[in-house]
Amino acid sequence: MITLISIACGLLFLIGSPVLVVIGLWCVGVSVVIDMPLSNFGVTLFEGLNAFALLAMPLFILTGDLISAAGIARKLTAFAHACLGWMRGGFAMATLGACGTFAAISGSNAATAATIGAIMYPQMEKDGYNKEFSAMTIAAGGTVGIIIPPSILFITYGFLTNLSINDLFTAGFIPGVMMILSMMCICFLLSCKNKWGTLISFSPRKAIRTGLEAYLGFVAIFLIVFGISSGAFSPTESAAMCVGFCFFAGLLITRDLKLRHLPDVLFNSGKMVGMVAPLVAVSIAMQQVLTAMGIGEVLDAIFGNMGYWGVMLISMAVIFVAGMMLESVPVVTIFAPLLAPVAVAAGINPIHFAMVILVGTAIGFITPPFGLNLFVVSTVTQIPYNRVIRFVPHYLFALLLTWFAIAFIPQLSLFMLE
Repeated sequence: MITLISIACGLLFLIGSPVLVVIGLWCVGVSVVIDMPLSNFGVTLFEGLNAFALLAMPLFILTGDLISAAGIARKLTAFAHACLGWMRGGFAMATLGACGTFAAISGSNAATAATIGAIMYPQMEKDGYNKEFSAMTIAAGGTVGIIIPPSILFITYGFLTNLSINDLFTAGFIPGVMMILSMMCICFLLSCKNKWGTLISFSPRKAIRTGLEAYLGFVAIFLIVFGISSGAFSPTESAAMCVGFCFFAGLLITRDLKLRHLPDVLFNSGKMVGMVAPLVAVSIAMQQVLTAMGIGEVLDAIFGNMGYWGVMLISMAVIFVAGMMLESVPVVTIFAPLLAPVAVAAGINPIHFAMVILVGTAIGFITPPFGLNLFVVSTVTQIPYNRVIRFVPHYLFALLLTWFAIAFIPQLSLFMLE
């Protein structure tokens, strides 16, 4: 009976039913079969979200929307251009750098790709870059949105696997920087080969001036990074402080944020929270059902003799394939609770394994046929999806090399925790 329910839910997924509905129906159906009380399902959905740590998620989503509406993101991109525009492909690399700085405040890949795309794409087109390459660069840069702390997905992963969100944030910094640098190398090589981009002379005065103008963004990053790394604030408290800072900065300093815009900003943030939070809740219910079914013992029997690298490589393969078909939150909520205990049993450091899983999930943002960032930039730039993916192999190659380096060199993830 459980097999029939699983097949039926799989068919629902294939015809396009929302993942939330598919997982929820599977949990209810299997609960009935194994005689788990349905009242437990409702209680689990409520208690799963009734946690202080999860408050950081909507707050960081709101932070990303506020810095965009307040004009802070635009000033950060101007600073990145002033620093890198003198190199061949400099503006494209500045786009990647802007994605990194925006990610250090917003914690969202889609927000990073959409915001930076709206700001940078028109200028990249004006500077003579190939349109498809420009769109793909923005999509690839958006992948670091869930890796460079803070990260909405780190919060989700830490909550589901009972890991310190502070430790995850700290561990994510070096992998995120590595991802940006590897993509910058590809960007530089392609731009040199095709003579893309208009070079500007480097002006220390301009770099300093644009850096000073972007001080609000740096203050926001400092509030988050210093507050969390020093232990002065929890991620939730840091997120709340950053929301307050970005709100008043946009309202009173840049004055780009108007009170009449606030309902739209809150509504956009609410839509994102409304997609993520229910998935977290049903994933916790699914964990309970799987535990009752004894799935942990089954996985131990399958993976128990594979050893450290066997478990690592199979987990990477599972995440890569899942990322081709699912959005990041379903990938993490479905597979993290299943794979993390197996990895720990194989002797893999749980923080290191988290970085491997999350970087692999980030790569899924530019992996067809799903590739959420590809659809985001296609919408922002009005370039058809099938043309955007022309440059996927180039950036995918760089990110896969980085991913394997992170997987096979644990210290890249654990160095800042020592």
